[in-house]
Amino acid sequence: MKLAFTKMEGCGNDYVYINGFTQSVPAEEKPALVRRLSDRHFGIGGDGVIFINPAKEADFEMEMWNADGTRSEMCGNGIRCVARYVYDFGLTDQKEFSIVSAGKVKYMTLYEQDGQISAVRVNMGQPILEADQIPVRADHSPVINVPIEVQGKEYRMTCVSMGNPHAVVFVDSTEDFPLEQVGPYFENHPCFPNRTNTEFVQVIDRGRVRMRVWERGTGETLACGTGCCATAVACVLNGLTDNAITVEVLGGELRIEWDRENDLVWMTGPATVVFSGEIEI
Repeated sequence: MKLAFTKMEGCGNDYVYINGFTQSVPAEEKPALVRRLSDRHFGIGGDGVIFINPAKEADFEMEMWNADGTRSEMCGNGIRCVARYVYDFGLTDQKEFSIVSAGKVKYMTLYEQDGQISAVRVNMGQPILEADQIPVRADHSPVINVPIEVQGKEYRMTCVSMGNPHAVVFVDSTEDFPLEQVGPYFENHPCFPNRTNTEFVQVIDRGRVRMRVWERGTGETLACGTGCCATAVACVLNGLTDNAITVEVLGGELRIEWDRENDLVWMTGPATVVFSGEIEI
């Protein structure tokens, strides 16, 4: 059986996209298939696989899988790519529509320049700060600038959920931070019952920060859209930046705004088609 796919990326956060309107993969086969497709040596290569499906509660569903074959609730870069996919491949002719992922509906706006989609703006909804909803085990809630010991060293974290769990840690420099050594210990720390994504953030000024991310189930990626949103919220909660900032990631930049009046986080950034093809499964 041949499976048609499209490889897409948002700021270098790359996934394999499968059209669930025209193709069906049995649920029990998906974890192994995801691991195979995500493999950068023996597969297509990506940070995971996203199935684009019909939905009842929104215009489309994003069914997201991490590279290790586990499910994830949300991906900011991934949902922008889904938005561009459904427009470019003719599943909609609208530039404003909704996408649901793990039961949470997000609203898209596509921006066009010279006949091409140049950026996608996403209403990422309300940031979740209650510890038990993130979830994170903590003595009090919200978890803002709280100490955590990892490998015998104390860090201070601010925890936010943007539909998936994040721990934001401020560092002096992201460039020389030992992410590959520290990241797995944060991900699997006992205080995170569902594991966590961890953002290591260097504040440049009130309007710009630099971030590296260790993603749950994948490892370091070039970008994380929900991580950028969580970063912006954590920066504001700690009094480090303005409400609207540019987040520099290894794969580019995202513009994030936390509308405090309506308690909504907005994310704007690119979504790019890399290539399409078929693979025997």
